[in-house]
Amino acid sequence: MSDERDERSLATATLGGGCFWCLEAVYQEVPGVERVVSGYAGGHRKNPTYQQVCTGTTGHAEVVQVHFDPEVVSYRRLLEIFFTIHDPTQLNRQGADTGTQYRSIILVHSPEQRRVADEVLAEMAGVFTEPVVTAVEDLEVFYPAEDYHQDYYRQHRTQGYCQVVINPKLAKYRAHYPAKDKTSSEAEAGTA
Repeated sequence: MSDERDERSLATATLGGGCFWCLEAVYQEVPGVERVVSGYAGGHRKNPTYQQVCTGTTGHAEVVQVHFDPEVVSYRRLLEIFFTIHDPTQLNRQGADTGTQYRSIILVHSPEQRRVADEVLAEMAGVFTEPVVTAVEDLEVFYPAEDYHQDYYRQHRTQGYCQVVINPKLAKYRAHYPAKDKTSSEAEAGTA
């Protein structure tokens, strides 16, 4: 985040759609996104570790917190991207990653975010041939993941997982949201 940005003018979205490394890599490319933090939410254990979350017993999902400028990119657009880059019809999994920690989930921060999430979720039900299983829940607490999970793709681009799993998601995002679209202001009145 640039030092000039006033943190108070940013909004936050919390999303889980499989491995947090995948979501982080995509949202780091979205204009208007100032910072992305990988972490855990939606569970019952305080201060969970990655190893604990991987057992599937803490109730947490791997999520990202996307801190964004709503004057540049809308919450609705972030959700549209979310549904483009993961399969919301897979229950408790994304590809080879299986378990409740990989579930599709939108954790809302406000009644307005819930309204937009419910609208987008209803629209997505008509896009996919299988039922959409994405949950919409209120965010209770977010725990940042360990430092080695942050900015993962940028630090490990040549790793096999990044090449095989993350690169296709980035390609899908880039195909759906070409450069000309990414440079224009996407804010929509009333959808922050």
